[in-house]
Amino acid sequence: MENKEGVDDGAEMKPLMVDNSSPQIPMGNATGSGSGGGYLREKFAQNPEFWLQAGKFLFCFCGLQASYLTWGYMQELIMTTQFEPTPGAPDGKFPSAQFCVFSNRFLAVIVAMIAVKLKHGAIYDNNAAPLIAFTPCALSNTMSSWSQYRSLKYVSFPVQTVFKSSKIIPVMTMGKILKGTNYPFSQYVEAALITLGVAIFSVASKSSDRETTTELTGIFFLCVYITFDSFTSQWQDKVYQKYGRPNVDPYQMMLGVNTSAIAITTTGLLLSGDIPIVIEFLAKNPTVFQYNIITAITSASGQLCIYYTIKEFGPIVFTVIMTTRQMISICISAIVFGHQIGGKALIGAVIVFSVLFYQIRRKYLARLSK
Repeated sequence: MENKEGVDDGAEMKPLMVDNSSPQIPMGNATGSGSGGGYLREKFAQNPEFWLQAGKFLFCFCGLQASYLTWGYMQELIMTTQFEPTPGAPDGKFPSAQFCVFSNRFLAVIVAMIAVKLKHGAIYDNNAAPLIAFTPCALSNTMSSWSQYRSLKYVSFPVQTVFKSSKIIPVMTMGKILKGTNYPFSQYVEAALITLGVAIFSVASKSSDRETTTELTGIFFLCVYITFDSFTSQWQDKVYQKYGRPNVDPYQMMLGVNTSAIAITTTGLLLSGDIPIVIEFLAKNPTVFQYNIITAITSASGQLCIYYTIKEFGPIVFTVIMTTRQMISICISAIVFGHQIGGKALIGAVIVFSVLFYQIRRKYLARLSK
């Protein structure tokens, strides 16, 4: 998770589905010669850059979905399951959200070091951006992850889903604050409609199996989550713009962020005194350690996809993909566990995909008018 633009400082917001190439999208009236395979080869030869970008987008979309659908399931499993109680955790619940964040960052920084060493020949020597440049988004990423884990102790799953679905507008707000990006009013309307549609779909089609009461503490943690998460993607895009996208690749971004994040989480564990409590809990419940390993693996693969997506398409496209992930996760849940999707949920789905198709159509018409 190359030298494509994200969101330029001072420039108007481009459509959510960013595509910096000029070729037109092949439409149904296009004529081809020979077999279907020959037609596809002809179209690829005419528009290689378009199809390359389409392939990159498909890779980003599938990579993010696979990584974070698995990661989300394991996250809820760790934080909501009642395991064997220990003296430090008499309720049987996993006692430390900080350790979950730490385990994710620990594997991620190892993967990043290996990748950077293989690609650049050195771990830190060839980095154009200094480590301090990644510290702000490392702190925000750590805080958003910690808040997300903590929120599951206080709020039901549908409430968390609604908040996750509401990140598009905060991301745009952070873009305005951090980079002075000017977004047209229509862009805010489209983002609001996507958020509304996903929220309707999520709440109408997914009910929590847990007897958890929504509390103000949980709402607070969710507000912290969406605020810091929105900051993270915009700051990463700012780093790419400041030091040059060809000079900072996704592996260097992953290394820089997680190097700072591992220092932050380690300090937090030492100050909180969670380490002996966690060791005691894992010794009593070894399956929890396995769950943490799975979350660490999917978190690392997800981070690679995140950095690659933001570099290639910008933070808004990344947020749209992650927002629609909420809908996909509910669809999978409905298929696997037999949950019913009612009429209100379908209305939410229609709203979201109508806006996305409108974005694609608007881009096509914009290219025709050039």
